[in-house]
Amino acid sequence: MHVTARGDYALRAAVALTATYPNTTSAQALADQQELPRKFLETILAELRRAGLIQAVRGRDGGYRLARDPAQMSVAAVLRAVDGPLAEVRGKRPEEVSYGGNAAHLQQLWIAVRSAMRDLLDEVTIAQVATGQLPVRVRHLASAPGAWQPR
Repeated sequence: MHVTARGDYALRAAVALTATYPNTTSAQALADQQELPRKFLETILAELRRAGLIQAVRGRDGGYRLARDPAQMSVAAVLRAVDGPLAEVRGKRPEEVSYGGNAAHLQQLWIAVRSAMRDLLDEVTIAQVATGQLPVRVRHLASAPGAWQPR
């Protein structure tokens, strides 16, 4: 899985907004807290707003806030809002690609990979990430032998 800077920054902003939910936080405060470039972050916040995940509030106490309870917002929803589908093969959804010969079953593998990512990323909420109370399955996968070793 490749997490783009856009996806990483969007998740960091969403997780940071859980601390002040349901109140607002300025883009500058988010950028400072997460050490993100403000202009790029503002573009990402606009995408999250268009997706209905956050709200922008004008005025003296304005800023951004989550549009719903962080315990009801999945990591997958945030990633999809800024990066599109979780799994693509050459810019296409796995069910849209086909192969011949010995590679004929590769599509099935890509669909399984997407399914596994969905299962995990749709299960985890930004509230769980913010509090560190990740699901048992996530903690188990992260503590598996070799999980932290690059390959």
